[in-house]
Formats: sequence, structure tokens, C-alpha cells
Amino acid sequence: MSSNDTSTRVGVYGAGSWGTALAAALARNGHAVRLWGRDPAALADMAKQHCNKRYLPDAELPEQLEFEANFSALAKWNTLPLIVVPSHAFVDCVRQLHEFNPSLTGVAWATKGFEPGSGRFLHEVVGEIFGASVDQAVVTGPTFAKEVACAMPSALTVHSGNLEFAQRVAALLHGSNLRAYSGNDIAGAELGGAMKNVLAVATGIADGMGLGLNARAGIITRGLNEMMRLNAALGGQIETIMGLAGLGDLVLTSTGDLSRNRRLGLALGRGVSIEDAVAEIGQVVESVQTADEVMRLAKRHGLDLPIAERVQAVLHREITPAEGLKSLLAREQKPEYPKPLFGTES
Repeated sequence: MSSNDTSTRVGVYGAGSWGTALAAALARNGHAVRLWGRDPAALADMAKQHCNKRYLPDAELPEQLEFEANFSALAKWNTLPLIVVPSHAFVDCVRQLHEFNPSLTGVAWATKGFEPGSGRFLHEVVGEIFGASVDQAVVTGPTFAKEVACAMPSALTVHSGNLEFAQRVAALLHGSNLRAYSGNDIAGAELGGAMKNVLAVATGIADGMGLGLNARAGIITRGLNEMMRLNAALGGQIETIMGLAGLGDLVLTSTGDLSRNRRLGLALGRGVSIEDAVAEIGQVVESVQTADEVMRLAKRHGLDLPIAERVQAVLHREITPAEGLKSLLAREQKPEYPKPLFGTES
């Protein structure tokens, strides 16, 4: 599908920073786009000011972007929903979509995380609610909302079990300042987008403690190893984790101070409480919930993920950041890759 497609009506659900940024990018590409959020007054202000003053005060929104405060009206209008609500609100959003428009043939989302409590991937949730026949696609990659909203050069990737559907969604997003790639490893792409948040907390903690650039590089690299091993256990593709959905997103989130999860880690490393750190950030910090789901998956597959495990313990106040670092450094010496990640020995 070309970027000048006029047949697709995109409903973007979630008027936070990322939902607003993606809606703006789609509108700039000439598509029919309407943005929904939970706060009608905030939507009305965005329509009037052409700006999301709360989340993206420096970004001017395109005039052709429309706003819709009525969920059911948008669900019935759109031919393609793009869900960008936090992971804890994802299930409810999908259920409402199905209630108001059960005949949708495709659902896309840019939410990163797992279903709270069960650890299920979000594509499993969509499949359960809409049925196996609906096409599904996840939009992910190393993209800060602020830069996408300001039309700065960025790249992302769209994965779906149906590669044609992934390419269709990618074509809608692809523009002069936003390169959109496609792939067919939806679980691997979801894993990378979720797990990098946990690892970004670890690098933030190290930087907050002033441990230096060597420690940061070590944590990112060994964190990537944990991500690859979990992806291998799930049967995913190594290319996904070594690409935009994995390594790219991990590097951005671990080193860029626009990252909420890195900022949480920085605060914890400096001795700030979790409550105060989250309050200062002022937005949902996905890693607090995601760490539990990552470790649930790790235990299910019998994997030792020392960095993710210690981040979870710090977030649950079971250990301090200093205690987590000490226990990591006390681990035994061993080969970097004791056995292949993929193949008969994995």
C-alpha cells in the first residue's frame, strides 16, 4: 500500500506523547486520522491549539489531524485502529473496539508491554478477543515521541504474522522523515519493545550511581544477551532482537534522557524513592510492571536473567541498587556464550 492511500481511516487510541506523535506522523502523510483520548477537554484544547501542551509542548500538530472524544464513534469510523494506550489499559481498549466494531479485519498497536498479571503477549490478547482470523501488527523501534512529533529523522519497524499486513501498516507510517520497516516476528518485536524498558532501568541506575561509561556498555551488552536468550527460548528470530525492535530500542532507551525508564533508573541510582521518581516523571513508567512479566517468562523457560532479576528486586524494594550491583559483580566467571543461542544446542 502506498503512502498516499486514501481508503484507510486510522483511529489512534491514546492521546499521550506516543499516540499523539504517531497520529501527527500519519496526518502529515496525508491519511485520514482521528485521535482519541480519555480527557475530552484535553482533546478540545489540542484541536484548538494544534499542540499537546501536556506531553509534547514543543511540537506543532498538523491542522489536518482530527480529534474524537467518543470512543464508540471512532471505533465505528476507523477501518484500521492503532492502539497506543499504556499496557494496563490495553485489554479494555481492545474489548471496547471489538464491542463497537467486531468486523474489523486488522488491529495494530504501538503499546509496549505484556498483559498485566498473566504475562501474555499483546498479540495473544488481540487474537483471543477478535479471533484468529484478524490481522495483527505491532509498531515498535527506537523512537522518542518528541522527535517523531517534531518530524525529526526516525526509524521504526512493524511486525505481523501476516507480512502483507505489516507492510500495509508500515506504508501508512513511512514518510519523508520517518522510515518504516516491516517483519514477521511479532512475538520477538513485542519482547524487544517491552524488555528494553527493564534494561534501561538498569543502565539508568548505573549512571545514577556514577559507575561510568564502561559499566553502561557492559550492562547494555549483557542485557542484550538476556533479551536474545529469552527470545530464542520463545522461538523468535535473532534478526529481530539485533534490529530496530531490539538493539535499536535498547540503545535509545538506555542512553537517551527522554526515556522515562532510564530516568527512573537515574533517580533510583541517586537514592530517590520509586514513588518520588515516578511522580517527578509524571507519566506511566512501563518497567515497573514489565519486570514482573519478563521474569515470569524467564522462569517458565528455566532461564537465568541476572540483570532483569535484580531490576525486579530493586523495583519491589527487596534490595537496594548497591546490593544489586554487588551481587552482579560477585557472579562466577564464565564464557560469554556458553552455548549457541540458536540451533540444536540452544
